[in-house]
Order: sequence, then structure tokens, then C-alpha cells
Amino acid sequence: MSKIKRESLMTLEAYHKARPELRKLAIEERRLRTISLGDNLNLIFENELLMRYQIQEMMRVEKLFDDESIMDEIAAYDPLVPDGSNFKATMMIEYSNEQDRKEALRRLVGIEHKIFIQVEGQARVYAIADEDLERSTETKTSAVHFLRFELTPEMKKSLKSGAQMMVGSDHKEYPMHVSSLADDTLASLVSDLT
Repeated sequence: MSKIKRESLMTLEAYHKARPELRKLAIEERRLRTISLGDNLNLIFENELLMRYQIQEMMRVEKLFDDESIMDEIAAYDPLVPDGSNFKATMMIEYSNEQDRKEALRRLVGIEHKIFIQVEGQARVYAIADEDLERSTETKTSAVHFLRFELTPEMKKSLKSGAQMMVGSDHKEYPMHVSSLADDTLASLVSDLT
């Protein structure tokens, strides 16, 4: 069942008028929900607002107004909206130098399966990666991956009660973690849990 409804999207004309304010809101939301693991790996924890904004942007750029095309966009982005028992994130491996990026993508094969969250006092939860299609080969990984972290009811309860959460990578070529999240970031993520 779709979490983003067709009727929740603006017409092209209405979006054009509202876009400057919505763009500011989306940029702030993305900043709030981005967790950097070192200098080269960012996790953007997606939500309904960010995915709805992305669909509106696609509608604007591609001049989509027919229901079939819009429903195709919803079908593409809706799976990235959390379901209430999970977090969903876009992972981006970023290097400004092309040669450095190519080398890193070779070294980091499998990193998408080594990204974890850990609710305070509980076991690590490793990402379920790229459920739509495989993005890595045996010799290199992709610069972009889509991740899902499934939480147990106990984890959800702990987070809602104020527990902290660690986010990290235990890939041998990129061991890195953030041991605690900023209060506003954690609050935003906890709002995804129902």
C-alpha cells in the first residue's frame, strides 16, 4: 500500500508557487536527517516529506501531469518511506577526485551490508541493502545504495523512551561510527516509528 498518495501531491502550477518555501524545508530536513560517517560516506535517512519533495521535483523537471506518469514516480520513491518499524536511508559514497572514487569503490565492495545502527543497550541491526536491484559486483560497489534497518518492538520502545542510537560501518576498509546522534536528528528519526 502506497504511503504517498496521489492527492497529497500539488499540481505543477501550485508547486511552482510553493517551491521556494518547500525547497528550503526539504534542504533543512535533509540536513537534519543526514549522518556522515567520516568524510566520504553519508546516510540520508529518508521520510515521507523528502520523498514527496523528490516526486514533486521529478514532476516539475519532467513536466509530468498525467496520472500514469505520476503514479510511476510514486511507485519509484514510495518504497523509501519508512513503514513505522524501520528506518530507510540512501547511502552515498562520495569522493571529489574521480580516481580516488574508483579506487574506493573497489576497496569497499560489500560495504552496504556492513552498515549498522545500534540502539543503546541492544544488538546491532545491519542494513538490508538494495532490495530493488543489485548495485554491486564482485569487483566494485556502487556509489549509491538504498538501505533498510528493521527494528524490534523493544528497540522502538527504547528509542521512544529516550535511548541513544549509534550509526556505523564495520567494513574492514572503512571502520567508522557516530556513537550518539544530535538530539534533533534522533527526534526526527524516532518520529518515523509508529
